[in-house]
Amino acid sequence: MSNLGARILLAPMEGLLDHTLRDMLTRVGGVDMCVSEFIRVTNTVLPRRAFIRVAPELLNHSRTLSGVPVRVQLLGSDPVCLADNAAALAELAPAGIDLNFGCPAKTVNQHRGGAVLLDEPELVGQIVAAVRRAVPAHIPVSAKMRLGFNDDSRAEDCALAIEAAGASDLVVHARTKAHGYRPPAYWDRIADLRQHVRLPMVANGEIWTLSDALRCRAVTGCDRLMIGRGMVADPGLALAIAQHDAAAKGGAQSAAVTWLHIVELMRLFWQGIGLRVAPRHRAGRLKQWLNYLRRVYPEAQEAFEQLRLLHDPSLISRWLAAQGALNHNPIAEEMPV
Repeated sequence: MSNLGARILLAPMEGLLDHTLRDMLTRVGGVDMCVSEFIRVTNTVLPRRAFIRVAPELLNHSRTLSGVPVRVQLLGSDPVCLADNAAALAELAPAGIDLNFGCPAKTVNQHRGGAVLLDEPELVGQIVAAVRRAVPAHIPVSAKMRLGFNDDSRAEDCALAIEAAGASDLVVHARTKAHGYRPPAYWDRIADLRQHVRLPMVANGEIWTLSDALRCRAVTGCDRLMIGRGMVADPGLALAIAQHDAAAKGGAQSAAVTWLHIVELMRLFWQGIGLRVAPRHRAGRLKQWLNYLRRVYPEAQEAFEQLRLLHDPSLISRWLAAQGALNHNPIAEEMPV
C-alpha cells in the first residue's frame, strides 16, 4: 500500500512545519498527504506520548483536522531499534511510516542520522528491511533521501537498496547534504534514478511556484511532488497545482488564496500555537511563518515590519484582532476549528 493517489505531499520540516502549520496548510486544499517531522530513535523504544507529541494527528486516525493523512517519520541508524520503535508506532495506526535519510543538520549527521547514512547504502537497505518486517503489511513504509552526503555518486545504490528492502515509495530531495538548500535542485538526477528503480518516486526540492511544479514533473518524469518551503511561503500552491490538473481534465477553477485568507489562517495558527507553545516562543513562530509569506504576499512584508519588535503575545493577539476576523471567507467557512 503506497498511497499512489497522493499527488501533492507536504514535506516534513524540522522546527517549522509542525502539527499546527500542517493543520493550516491542509485546510486550504490541494495537499493529498503529509509527512511529520522526524522522531529521533536512539537506543530505546519510545513511549506512546513521544510519537503523539510530534504527530498529534495519530489521535485523529492519523489525519489532519481537514482529513489529510499523515505519515510519521522516524530517524536513526540502528535497524533493530528502529524496527522496535516502528512496531510500537504501528500500534497507533499511522497512515504510514517514513524513514529519514535526508536530514542535513550537522548535529543529526554527527550522531549517524539522516543524510550521513547515504554513504552506507547497505545500512540504508537494512534499516528499511527491518522496519518493513516489523510492521503490518497494510501500513506503508516509505523513505526520503537526498542525492548523497558530499556527492551523489552513491545515489543509485541507495535507491536500489531502498527498493530491494521493500519500501512502498521513495521521496528524493534533489540535492546532496553538501548542497544544503542552495538552488538549484538537480531534478535531472531524479530522472536518472528512475532509470534504475521501478519504485514509485516523488520529486522534492526548489518547487516554489506552479511553473516550478510543472517543470519538475517534466524533467523528473514524476507525477508526484513533495513541497515544503514553497507551501509555507505560498499556502495556495498545492491548490493551484490541483486546480491546474483539474483544468487540464476540463474541471472548473476556483478562487486564489488571497491575503485575507492568509490573515484568517494566521489567526487560527496563533490560536493553535497558543495551546502548544510556551508564551516566550509564540511570537517567533508567527514571525517565522511571516518571513516565508513575504516571498509571495507584499502585505506580509508590512505585517512583518509591524510585528518585528513585538514579543508580548497579548500585543500580537491585539494586532491579529485589528486585522479583522473574516466573517464570510469561503475558505474559512470550510475550515474546521
